[in-house]
Amino acid sequence: MIAELGLAALWLSAALAVLQMVSGALGLRAGGGAAAAYAIHARPAAVVQAFLATLAFLLLLYAFAITDLSIKLVATNSHSAKPFIYKLTGTWGNHEGSMLLWVAVLAISGGLLAGLERRLPERTMSATLAVQGFVALGFYAFLLLSSNPFERLPVPAVEGSGLNPLLQDIGLAIHPPTLYIGYVGLSVAFSLAMGALLTRQVNPDFAKVLRPWVLGAWVFLTFGITAGSYWAYYELGWGGWWFWDPVENASLMPWLAATALLHSVSVLAARDALRTWTIMLGVLAFSMSMLGTFLVRSGVLTSVHAFAVDPERGTFILVLLGLYIGGALAIFAARASSISEGKRFTATSREGALVFNNVMLSAILAIVLLGTLYPLLTEAFDVRVSVGPPYFNPAGAIFAIPMFMVMAVGPLLRWKDDKPKRIQFELALLAAIAIGVIVLVAVLGDFDVLPVLGLALAAALGVAALLPLRGRKLARVPIATWGMVCAHFGVAVALFGMASESAFTSEKLAAVAPGQTEEVAGWTIRLESVDPVAGPNWTAVEARIAASRGDEEPVMLAPQSRNFWAPSQATSESALVTRWDGQLYAVIGDRAGVDAAGNERWQLRVWWKPFVTFIWYGGLLIALGGTISIAGRLQVDLRQRHAIRRRDEERADLEALNGRVSDNGPLPEPAE
Repeated sequence: MIAELGLAALWLSAALAVLQMVSGALGLRAGGGAAAAYAIHARPAAVVQAFLATLAFLLLLYAFAITDLSIKLVATNSHSAKPFIYKLTGTWGNHEGSMLLWVAVLAISGGLLAGLERRLPERTMSATLAVQGFVALGFYAFLLLSSNPFERLPVPAVEGSGLNPLLQDIGLAIHPPTLYIGYVGLSVAFSLAMGALLTRQVNPDFAKVLRPWVLGAWVFLTFGITAGSYWAYYELGWGGWWFWDPVENASLMPWLAATALLHSVSVLAARDALRTWTIMLGVLAFSMSMLGTFLVRSGVLTSVHAFAVDPERGTFILVLLGLYIGGALAIFAARASSISEGKRFTATSREGALVFNNVMLSAILAIVLLGTLYPLLTEAFDVRVSVGPPYFNPAGAIFAIPMFMVMAVGPLLRWKDDKPKRIQFELALLAAIAIGVIVLVAVLGDFDVLPVLGLALAAALGVAALLPLRGRKLARVPIATWGMVCAHFGVAVALFGMASESAFTSEKLAAVAPGQTEEVAGWTIRLESVDPVAGPNWTAVEARIAASRGDEEPVMLAPQSRNFWAPSQATSESALVTRWDGQLYAVIGDRAGVDAAGNERWQLRVWWKPFVTFIWYGGLLIALGGTISIAGRLQVDLRQRHAIRRRDEERADLEALNGRVSDNGPLPEPAE
């Protein structure tokens, strides 16, 4: 009964998406006062649709929780012996379940937009809800016609096949849902941008409505990418935090576009500039989100992150990509000329700095996009190439370095127009800090150019992030400014971690027998024993390693080489020792023969990664900065709404008073 109820809820949600789309479109066409009569059903349709889509997802979650093996999706992605937490996370650890989560979040976002937003003109809201309904309808069609999560088996399975062992980790409970919320937030931004474009209402009021959605999507994307990076770092046992995997790039590209959109919409809201550019970035951000969906689910690439599905589903998504993005670009081409330019500004202004960095972000996005798609294009001609760090790192640095330099200075500039001479002290200070770091690192040793530049820029950015607070009473600094400071400081922290890990990492690979020791970067590593262990649905060979540095007490590490039986797969479980200045990372490999005394030797790989944790601390600070900015914007919006409400109440009281005066005739003349 669970499957039938869930499927019915999905069909009803799809029908409501049609109603929302048609009602909103009719409201747009009607115009004027008739719009409300036609569009009256769009808002309730979106709200009820959110309830039904959420119900469908909760029913699938329940089916996984009880391991209902009569449902094909549960039988192929779960197992009765699997720990309960992984039964739940297995709901979205597959193609169909993750798409249902995507659709549920999309419907909830549309419902919130319809139920809470009252600042947009009703005609623009009708257009926005029509576009949102059109986007939702495509994904409902994809689920119901191509990826039904509630498909029944003719005969219930005796036992489930189990979840991919790489996904049997708590990171799966955090990484995909946060990314999906970010992707869906970009779909709402896309709908708002198209609604404003269709009604030619691209103005600061529209930007103030759009900004929280972009900020929210950006925060969730930032947190999701940070969590995913750390999950891959400790789970895959490769020792790296970013591999330029095509599916990693698929999440990075929407983030780059969303970062550019966030700054552009802030300029539009504050200064009524960059109108056309904001709409274009709204389309681009959602385009990257759709492209990432296509790459992950089309079967055109192989990745530990990708869902192995048939190309037919990829074709379906490609059609949706063509409809959504092709249609949006056609509308943009037809309507962009009707959007006024907005207020002008000089190159040496805060707007000018934001535009420059948006161009740099777009260039980095193009580099990542080319590097991700190029191997797929060459493979179509039977030529296999691999694109990795030797391409991405230097090519991206060409644009990232000037972007960071301008990012340090931009918040110090005034809006509209400014003179660099006004901030010459700050410029000299930041330059001195960067040069000092370069000289210091050059004295310490011979390092590659990019890590050295990264350390210098990180130091300058860290100081620059705090400069907007100089000379101000901290209690009076707007909350949104605190958010900007936190996010920019987080960029400096993350950049410091990346550069330090790249410049100073030490690695030791050795064949070690129990009782033997090795040295790496001041750490003494002693292999105590190697023993078999068993888990809920796996067996493993576990090493016991004593690690000590200087006079510290030894710390025990227990890396494992696991073998899962549901499904059958081998994985490597790393072990970590975290210190304030870095992490010790250990992995146990295969048996490596015997030594001269006849003792079994094992492959042991150990890294010392200085300050690597700062990468993820920085990511969390960036997300926290975005969250603080959202709180600040909401506070300002609430104040504005309260002021508008008071003004309307006073106006109503005045009109009522005037009405009473009119009914009773003129007031009597005062007595002499």
